[in-house]
Amino acid sequence: MNNTNYYEITPEIIRLAGMTEEGNRIDPQLYASYDVKRGLRDLNGKGVLAGLTNISDVRANKIVDGVQIPIEGELFYRGYNVRDLVRGFTSEERFGFEEVTYLLLFNKLPNRRELKDFCDLLAQYRTLPTSFVRDIIMKAPSPDMMNTLARSVLTLYSYDENANDISTPNVLRQCLQLISLFPLLSVYGYQAYRHYHDGKSLYIHSPKNELSTAENILRILRANKTYTPLEARILDVALVLHMEHGGGNNSTFTTHVVSSSGTDTYSVIAAAIGSLKGPRHGGANLKVIDMFADMQEHIRDWEDEDEIRDYLVKVLNREAFDKQGLIYGMGHAVYSLSDPREQIFRTFVKKLAIEKGLEREFALYSTVAKLGPEVIARERKIYKGVCCNVDFYSGLVYDMLGLPKELYTPIFAIARIVGWSAHRLEELNNNSKIIRPAYKPVSDDHDYIPLNSRRD
Repeated sequence: MNNTNYYEITPEIIRLAGMTEEGNRIDPQLYASYDVKRGLRDLNGKGVLAGLTNISDVRANKIVDGVQIPIEGELFYRGYNVRDLVRGFTSEERFGFEEVTYLLLFNKLPNRRELKDFCDLLAQYRTLPTSFVRDIIMKAPSPDMMNTLARSVLTLYSYDENANDISTPNVLRQCLQLISLFPLLSVYGYQAYRHYHDGKSLYIHSPKNELSTAENILRILRANKTYTPLEARILDVALVLHMEHGGGNNSTFTTHVVSSSGTDTYSVIAAAIGSLKGPRHGGANLKVIDMFADMQEHIRDWEDEDEIRDYLVKVLNREAFDKQGLIYGMGHAVYSLSDPREQIFRTFVKKLAIEKGLEREFALYSTVAKLGPEVIARERKIYKGVCCNVDFYSGLVYDMLGLPKELYTPIFAIARIVGWSAHRLEELNNNSKIIRPAYKPVSDDHDYIPLNSRRD
């Protein structure tokens, strides 16, 4: 190969890309003409019904006299309101991730003995194969931890003697192992990257069996392995709120689609990770953090609502921040009046802000939470209400916990692997058909032209 950079975008690639863009362009009006639901959602934002599930329910509207009206959002896991679940384990000062994982996988709340045995099982699986960290994670570390996570998951296939067995017992065993290993794969991947790329000290701390998932995440991440009880409990609540959200979100739908082909668990979960990596899905909280950093630079008085409102208008008009016209952390495909996850999270965020001495930052977030929906409603023609979503505060929480930005989306994956696992098991136990929707061809037919007759 010549001296041309292998990864350089050359003029020839740019020319070919222009042809690609032109050849792939479809008249937007054709979608309405053929009644195609773009994004599998109709013009009113309602999702196209693609399946049935027992796992969770997202409620944001109800029918009154034949008319759909918005209501305060609610989220149910296996028929239990998430508000009740969080209130239950936090009021008893317990960690909830393991308990709610049991609920989502087995359709029942565990008793004390079942929960103890289940926690012991997860702890037993919280061990990587011999030399996996050295041979896999330490080699060619990626700047994107989601890429590292997906690669690690796919590599675990090679260590599994029954990787292709899709019977329920084997898939359950694989899912439980991945649920246990995701924190290690994510944090170790980050530690390797910061060591080899940033020249930082390398810490590979072992998890402790008696600790919860949230506690172990903080333990293996921090050099001194210490954390406060409030830090661990808020991270635990964050994991519970992110672990499941119906079958229609992009990464969970990916889980159903890929599972329906009959492929192995590692391929399915790697595909779901690829979906969650996208900024339109799991990467949204990073955008919230970056937007607030920009806001804090350009707003002189954080208590001046008029100045904050003007900034938000500029964001919507593509005059501020990233010029995309979006107030990040605002709006949701399903919720309109409120996102219950954001409402639950907000109370815990305030406590952590007080512990960290960041009341002023929390007050700015609260002001934007109040003004954002007002500004959007005035500046945009929208079919439903707009509310803060769970991503609005999660980035702030992760920042207060000292989590590096590289781990924001992997933390989401550490939680959502539970939902993916539940949906994979549901798909394998209920559907013998491969998921294959239809696409309407709208291209013209052409007669073949011999090579010598084609125009230059």
